[in-house]
Amino acid sequence: MKLISSQDFSADPHKYLKDVTTESIGIISGDGEVFMTIGGPVSSPEEVSSTPTYTKIVEHYEQCFEKHGSNHHGVDWPNQHDLHKRFQVMTDVILPRGPCSLLDFGCGVGLLLDWIYDRDLIYIDYSGCDMSEKFINCCKQKHKDDPEEFFQIDVLKTPEQLNSYDYIVMNGVFTMKLELSQQEMWDYFTRLISVLFNKANKGMAFNLMSKQVDWERDDLFHVSLDQLASFLTKNLCRHFVIRNDYGLYEYTVYLYKEPVLK
Repeated sequence: MKLISSQDFSADPHKYLKDVTTESIGIISGDGEVFMTIGGPVSSPEEVSSTPTYTKIVEHYEQCFEKHGSNHHGVDWPNQHDLHKRFQVMTDVILPRGPCSLLDFGCGVGLLLDWIYDRDLIYIDYSGCDMSEKFINCCKQKHKDDPEEFFQIDVLKTPEQLNSYDYIVMNGVFTMKLELSQQEMWDYFTRLISVLFNKANKGMAFNLMSKQVDWERDDLFHVSLDQLASFLTKNLCRHFVIRNDYGLYEYTVYLYKEPVLK
């Protein structure tokens, strides 16, 4: 396994991601600990922590699910109205409107698919994945006619197991950092979108907490627009849209493989 610093990876993720199917890489945080692994098999317990830090976020949502069940509270959204607004913004990444495959990354209990069905958006060929087996089992029980639409994966460990999709959306995947430091969450965020952008044929959407607020919560992941734009343009692409027009204390980013307007 190849060990690299988080700074080197964030500066040029494509340089290291191209070889992850043949050799795993371990990302070292500022304190010298391996924060996570990407790709191939873990070499030994001494080289890599068996429980990546980002699993704490998964555990938080599983606790919400166990307490509230299969609804918006079960994935820690305060109300259904704002969640449906987020679904509309997420699916607006699809341009032009037409038949397409869409991966709901971090699908939770499958509420986006319920929303798509309610609006008869038949042009969307939906798939959902999550790191939590509990969420995937719930989704398969809810949608017994199409259980194959949902699957469990830790894409940072096994990126080669994820297929490509026209669009990938990540609603709420990066809004909470909980006990993670800002740097740990930034490392997780940049690695994950770098891997997933390679799996998106046309584009992807994700939301982040805004820094244009009266005060910032310590458990949320607030990211400045300048920091984000600098990373995207240097490492992924220049074709992105930032939406801050839907009345919530967050913003949504559309990232495209090609310019939308030509």
